[in-house]
Amino acid sequence: MDQPTHDLLARIADALDRLAPPPPPPAEVSAHDAYVWHPERAALEPVDQVSRVPIGLLQGVERQKDILTENTLRFARGLPANNAMLWGARGMGKSSLVKAAHAAANRAFPGSLALIEIHREDIATLPALLDILRGQPRQCLILCDDLSFEREDADYKALKSVLDGGIKGRPDNVLFYATSNRRHLMPRDMIENERSTAIHASEATEEKVSLSDRFGIWLGFHNCDQQTFFAMIEGYAKAFALDVDAETLHAEAVEWSVTRGARSGRVAWQFICDLAGRLGRRIEAGAAP
Repeated sequence: MDQPTHDLLARIADALDRLAPPPPPPAEVSAHDAYVWHPERAALEPVDQVSRVPIGLLQGVERQKDILTENTLRFARGLPANNAMLWGARGMGKSSLVKAAHAAANRAFPGSLALIEIHREDIATLPALLDILRGQPRQCLILCDDLSFEREDADYKALKSVLDGGIKGRPDNVLFYATSNRRHLMPRDMIENERSTAIHASEATEEKVSLSDRFGIWLGFHNCDQQTFFAMIEGYAKAFALDVDAETLHAEAVEWSVTRGARSGRVAWQFICDLAGRLGRRIEAGAAP
């Protein structure tokens, strides 16, 4: 190769090096307590302030609190723990409980546990995330909020393999929590359609519902009664120093729930936000169920 050609190719190579983006830094989970997984960049975005509510303000879910907190504390200590599925009524504190249990674990064992959120549409990239977390020196709790699968959605098979049964297995330092409005993560008509069209209906049904069997802990959340709803309202009002007498507070809360057509933790929080605004009171940033 003559010298002019060599120099030209060298300049082209230098130009391409300048145009190419630098390789992403290796993901790590030591600097922050929470992250969001971005699979397109294979990156973990730090979250400086997690939107959560103190665990003491979660009302009507005492048994669920005890079970999930104990499981999370064991995991934070490096002891065996189970993947957990929180399913049931909307707005009853499923994801709030996960975030509150994470905070409780880090209070008990400072810096022990990183919370990593993976979005439902990215669930197929869970194996890549596990490869990054495998061998990290910190315990990692993965949360997928509002997890469910629709017809013709095959991502559930990848999730089954990752949770239990894959050749790599789940890393010892990783735990998976999911929330869903569906007990078996799939619509009933999807399961029934598989049963009606299969040669062996029972086998088809087993294939669909066996995903939920990968979760060692199932916690159900159900619509709350009026007394529990009042307890939620009173707890928030006291925590944020909203000075309203109990009779007025209850009357306004009932009216609010009737106009929303439901009673839940989410509806209670929305009422408190409205009440605080009318009273001219600020609510601490990040405190949301």
